[in-house]
Amino acid sequence: MKYIYETHLHTNVGSKCGSTSPEDYIKPYIDLGYTGIIVTDHFFNGNCAIDRSLPWRVQVDNFVSGYERAYEAGLKEGLDVFFGFETRLGNDEYLVYGLDKTWLYEHPEIVTATRAEQYRLVRDGGGAVVQAHPCRERAYQDGIDVYPWCADAAEGYNLGNSRYEDSRSLEYIKKYNLCCTAGSDVHNVEMFKEKKPFGVVSPKKWSSIADYVQILRSHTQLELQIDSVPLQKEKQTFDFKVTEHNDKP
Repeated sequence: MKYIYETHLHTNVGSKCGSTSPEDYIKPYIDLGYTGIIVTDHFFNGNCAIDRSLPWRVQVDNFVSGYERAYEAGLKEGLDVFFGFETRLGNDEYLVYGLDKTWLYEHPEIVTATRAEQYRLVRDGGGAVVQAHPCRERAYQDGIDVYPWCADAAEGYNLGNSRYEDSRSLEYIKKYNLCCTAGSDVHNVEMFKEKKPFGVVSPKKWSSIADYVQILRSHTQLELQIDSVPLQKEKQTFDFKVTEHNDKP
């Protein structure tokens, strides 16, 4: 038996760009045959919806509440829901897995950490890091930066990418012999009326996010759920150069 998991998902609670409530993701993923989802809202150093003037613990509570609502809804309906988040450091973004609310309470320095510091903090906390859509081209960027030594894997297939962007990500992943992941980067569940979500396929059911962290940290390549292709043009208009930062943390 195979178990399918969404690795990259945004709600309207933690992500400014999210437009679907946590509860409204549950039934669509069940109907599509998914075993579980990982809520990865934009963190405080990204396009986050949480008021940054609040006390740190309140910020964390509000941020994690999107995941907690999805978890409770999934518990009732039979969909496993796990916690993660997406950080942004300049032109590059990272999916962080394996940390929890208590860890965030105790580590506010994660918000201002460099890439190397972030990687060390997450790894020391028992988590894992994946560089999200490493070769994506967008108007809000001034280039593309990839850091093979600051992540445990890279997202080679992203449903929000063009095939051109994904192809460049796959070239980068192959060059550094990285494990490849896939995720939908979904912000609105309505997108699934036109295309199927991406994800990873595990031969074993995960009992917690620690199971996925172990897979990433051991550099085990999972089967990928990539039944559909992004409905975008082959190439963006920016065509940024990919800058490879090879300094080890």
